[in-house]
Amino acid sequence: MNASLTLIVLMALMYGTGVYVMLERSLTRILIGFLLVGNATNLLIFIMSGRSGASPIIDDGTSGAEIVDPVPQVLMLTAIVINFGVTAFILALIYRSWWLSNLGDEGDDVMSDEEQEDAIEADQAEQFHAGLSGDDAAVLEVLEEDADHDDDEHDLDHVDPSERDRDVMR
Repeated sequence: MNASLTLIVLMALMYGTGVYVMLERSLTRILIGFLLVGNATNLLIFIMSGRSGASPIIDDGTSGAEIVDPVPQVLMLTAIVINFGVTAFILALIYRSWWLSNLGDEGDDVMSDEEQEDAIEADQAEQFHAGLSGDDAAVLEVLEEDADHDDDEHDLDHVDPSERDRDVMR
């Protein structure tokens, strides 16, 4: 196995620096250290994959000895994805830590514009529903007045039909 000395030194340097930086208390330094260690791990997998060769696609002219093992490449791709996910999680922790240190508990009470509009609409709906009880009393009062007028309508039988038609037109 032939490995590049430059890659080995670079990997060792990234591991050492990453572990040293991760030992600090700051979340930003932990993130930087994690990124260095993650990339050093990718270099380690790349170095351990062995010699370069033909792509792992078998056709008529390719023999098995020329083909490179694809497993280290798959492991590196998986390590990159995991490193990306953990980096996103650490960035979220850093943002939340910054939010709490700068805004404190009051920062959680801050509402967006959409939430403020929803709260205003909820208050208006509550006032509208509270006003409906007064409307119910007014409707009952009108119905009672109409009940009194119903007695007068019975007298319409004695009214001239032309006057009845005129009342209907109103």
